[in-house]
Parts: sequence; C-alpha cells; structure tokens
Amino acid sequence: MPENASQVGAGAPAASGVPRAERDTRARVARLILENGPVAASALGERLGLTPAAVRRHLDALLAEGMIEVEVKRARPAATRGRGRPAKLFAITDRGRNTFVHAYDDLAANALRFLAEAAGPQAVSEFARRQLAGLEGRIGPRLRALPPDQRVRALVEALSAEGYAASSSQAPHVLGGFQVCQHHCPVAHVAARFPQLCEAETEAFARMLDTPVQRLATIAHGDGVCTTHVSPVKAGNEESGGISL
Repeated sequence: MPENASQVGAGAPAASGVPRAERDTRARVARLILENGPVAASALGERLGLTPAAVRRHLDALLAEGMIEVEVKRARPAATRGRGRPAKLFAITDRGRNTFVHAYDDLAANALRFLAEAAGPQAVSEFARRQLAGLEGRIGPRLRALPPDQRVRALVEALSAEGYAASSSQAPHVLGGFQVCQHHCPVAHVAARFPQLCEAETEAFARMLDTPVQRLATIAHGDGVCTTHVSPVKAGNEESGGISL
C-alpha cells in the first residue's frame, strides 16, 4: 500500500504525529465504512478485532477530520422494552471517498510509471487498450447490432450507465456529425500523466461507432468535459439519415 493510502482517514497534515500502526488501523476502519457503511461501531469492532474504546478513538479522529459522518437510525423496539434507542451508524463523506480515490490514483500512476520504465511507452498503450477492451466488450456488440443512426445515442446511454455522465449534441455545422461529451472521468488524474488512456478510449469509440472520431477536449488536460467529435455516418449509410441523438 502506498504511503498516501496508509494515511487515508488520518489526513496528511495530522498523520505526521500518529504512529504508523495507528494510521494503518484508522485506514482499515475508514475502508470498512466506505465498503459497508452506514455501519455501527460494534460491527466495525467485530470485523477488526478492536475494543470498543479503540474503535471509538479511531471514529472520533475520522469524524474530526470530516472523513466520516454520523447517521442516526432508530433501532427496532425489543418485545420487553419500550421505544428503541437511536443507533449511531457511520458513513463515509465525499471528502473521505475522494481521499481513497486519490490514493488509488497514485497507486495506478506509480504502476504505469514502472511499466513505462521497464517495458517502454508502448507497454502503457497496450495496457490501456486491454483495459478498454472490457468496456468495448460490454458495449460494442450492442452498438454494432444497431443501425448507424442509433449508435451515438446508445453509446451515450451505455457510458452514463458506466458512470461517465455522458451526453450528445449536434456538432457545429462546419464539422458535421455529432459531439459526445463525458462530464465525469473516473481516471482523470491518471490520464493527465498517461494520455495513452484517452487515446485508447478514442480508438474504442471509433470501432464501436464504425466511423472516424476525434477527441477535442479532455478533463485530464484541464477541460470541463471530455468532448469527442463523431464524424457523419460514412457513405453507403445515408439512407439512415445520419446518426441520431
């Protein structure tokens, strides 16, 4: 695990005075909340083999740093008792989730940097193509089975289902065709260092749509959205009326 990942939940500035073992345990607590939350303190203690006092210490630290938050849920009343007592459940916050994302980004970037140094830039390109092969395998057959005029819309719907928050629009008249915009990129931080990831994605779009495409902007390079121009449907398919939105 990289140093950044071991500091998840401790916060980089505050972690300097915290023993490594303490940081690692706190990171495990945060990870369990990320993966299983909202979750009770007792459940965390059971999973990690920690005493109630130890769990409370880590939870208090994570709460103070804004990594987690408390959700109050009223417990079901027992048959022999009156009203159930509110149960505290702990959930990850956006800040905590982003901390994990950046830690994973650093790990991925370090791995790709090692691959480039050990086997050359072409190895990174091949890795990117293999990663996109999974996405293409899920989406490609469905797109290729559609008439050309329906593929852009289907691609946008499929990308949105994959978490890319995609949309499409008519391209400027001088270009013709359409533009596909992705408003979210799960690998933007890594792609900023390794543009091969964006290049492989563009190549996959061209294959799935069966028409030339060109990347005009990327979140990885600081643009607001990833924008891809999709060329007009190629000759022979004019009867379809072009690719529809």
